[in-house]
Amino acid sequence: MTLTCIAVDDEPLALALLSTFIEQTPFLRLVGRYGSGVEALKGLHEQTEKVDVAFLDIQMQELTGLELARVLGQQASAPRIIFTTAFPQYALDGYKVDALDYLVKPFNYEEFLRAANKARAYAELTNGAAEQAATPAPEEDHIFLKVEYQLVRVALNDILYVEGLKDYVKVHLKSTPRALLSLMSLRSMEEKLPARRFLRIHRSFIVALDKIESVRRLTVQIGTETIPVGEQYKEAFGQFLSRWS
Repeated sequence: MTLTCIAVDDEPLALALLSTFIEQTPFLRLVGRYGSGVEALKGLHEQTEKVDVAFLDIQMQELTGLELARVLGQQASAPRIIFTTAFPQYALDGYKVDALDYLVKPFNYEEFLRAANKARAYAELTNGAAEQAATPAPEEDHIFLKVEYQLVRVALNDILYVEGLKDYVKVHLKSTPRALLSLMSLRSMEEKLPARRFLRIHRSFIVALDKIESVRRLTVQIGTETIPVGEQYKEAFGQFLSRWS
């Protein structure tokens, strides 16, 4: 991972050293160096590339590093801030603007690299979380049911249909003629099953859509069983039929 960076310092020698440190760090890329906060704001406005990290001096004329950090913090994709200053008493102010780190001048490359590594770790953590959020979790191929005081693993592909019996559900399976009886409501069972594969068609029945062999009027055929479609479930069943046909 490469992080894009800017360096901002009104002392030419300090700016040159900071720029050199950035350029000699393999995972950092310098996309802008500015001699004042005002120049930095203008440069960032013209910058088409997203900036990941801003190394900011705090004590600058016109616009201080703290003021610049507050302005940058209002942006949708604000860069993380690493302050560089000769005045350690500003450390607390730095943390108030959520600075990632704080380098006290004069600092050497080892100290700079430690702060840069912190920025890289933060970016990797953030990107990893974003990728994980964007990637849907794989759909489970089974559920667990409590049957006679034990948890039984049931493959979704094995379920033909589920029948509601007051406080129990009766799960009819393809692999065995003996149905499983579990103490739970049909509503709870409906929430356990993926809607893409199962549909409640009656107040007492949930069916596996891929196990439906035929449809006749308001009934479905699964194996030897003819299961009715309830009045309040006709619309949802009709939507399924439109895709099925």
